[in-house]
Amino acid sequence: MSHFTDTANWYLIQTKPRQEARAEEHLLRQQFQCYRPLKSQPAELPKNRRGVEEELFPGYLFIRLAISDSWYPIRSTRGVARIVSFGAQPCPVQDALILQIRQRLAVSPAPQPFAQGETVLVRTGSSDIQAIFLSDDGEERAVILLNLLQREQRVSLPKSSLSHLAVQAC
Repeated sequence: MSHFTDTANWYLIQTKPRQEARAEEHLLRQQFQCYRPLKSQPAELPKNRRGVEEELFPGYLFIRLAISDSWYPIRSTRGVARIVSFGAQPCPVQDALILQIRQRLAVSPAPQPFAQGETVLVRTGSSDIQAIFLSDDGEERAVILLNLLQREQRVSLPKSSLSHLAVQAC
């Protein structure tokens, strides 16, 4: 349906609330080229060890279209609310902006360092245990203070098994 030529531009689609993935899926089925930027969130909960991908722009996604393409099917696609327009004309998004978004998302953020005395979660098989971060033990390991059977034990373990304790709002 959509022809990928040099005359195609990116446009912004506003989706229905929390239906970005649905809109993208249905647009892709119609052979439209879409881009839904996702950012990774660190795993804070034990059930979510790999982290969560969430929308960089909640409620929006990008679609690549040529002026000659039929825009009518987009408006009736599940999950799509509207094509973002100024006046009666959809406003094109520069290719350079899409490229910049892709490049920034490709760079993985540096892990946040742990502070001495910070309460951390130690991820174990089925549950997490709270401990106190004492110090780094080389590049990949950390020394923590763990309370086991009413006694404090110093333990060295891989940093990958530690996570920051999520701050909960009141």
